Amino acid sequence: MSRLVRAVVLLGMLLIAQGAAAQTLRLVGDAWAPYADVSLLNDGLSTDLIRTALGRAGYTTEYEQVPWARAIHGVGEGRYDVLINAWYSEDREQIGEFSQEYLVNRLRFLKRKESTVDYQNLTQLHPYSIAVVRSYAYSPAFDNDTNLKKVPVASFSTAVRMLAAGRVELTVEDEYAAKVALGREPAEVRDNVEFLPRSLSENGLFILVSLKTPGHDKIVADFDKAIAAMKADGSYDKLLKLHGL
Repeated sequence: MSRLVRAVVLLGMLLIAQGAAAQTLRLVGDAWAPYADVSLLNDGLSTDLIRTALGRAGYTTEYEQVPWARAIHGVGEGRYDVLINAWYSEDREQIGEFSQEYLVNRLRFLKRKESTVDYQNLTQLHPYSIAVVRSYAYSPAFDNDTNLKKVPVASFSTAVRMLAAGRVELTVEDEYAAKVALGREPAEVRDNVEFLPRSLSENGLFILVSLKTPGHDKIVADFDKAIAAMKADGSYDKLLKLHGL
């Protein structure tokens, strides 16, 4: 092989490598089983769905699990490209572009078993303290109700332990995520709390692509198209069953 041919081949390989590197997306999320957790199969359901969809769309990905506040701050700064497990809120549109929903979460309140708290509307809950995770968006009505006594905490584990100890009167979390998390708590925590019958809301789960990521609109469009194709060919449902949902 001549030097010229070798040079052309080497240049082509370099261009291919650079193109591949340009398509690598930095995914980020917090530990939120069963949706995202590095201790779970394929890092959790959301991570698996998103990684599969983006892979089918031609992207490579790398995933990092960090606390929620760091994840969303990192997306805003452009240190990460894709927040994998975001609920919609208007303020987040200032830092990223939302996909279409790829899952739906059912949010439910939890109380101590001996508590007589009832919930039919948010006004009924104004007298009670409610532990909420910092930077989480729950529902527009809940988030914007300034009469609710919200107690910010770092995680659901902290919230439910405060609830069991009587330091707050309620907390709120996605139903599946709460059930998984409660299974990891001591018996004196999980055996002393229960769900209220009525859910707060059903929220769509989205990816949020940083506005500082080049081609963020195309990434969103490619992801939405890939999720739709997965639902059509049955691979979406297979992944849900694989993760026990």
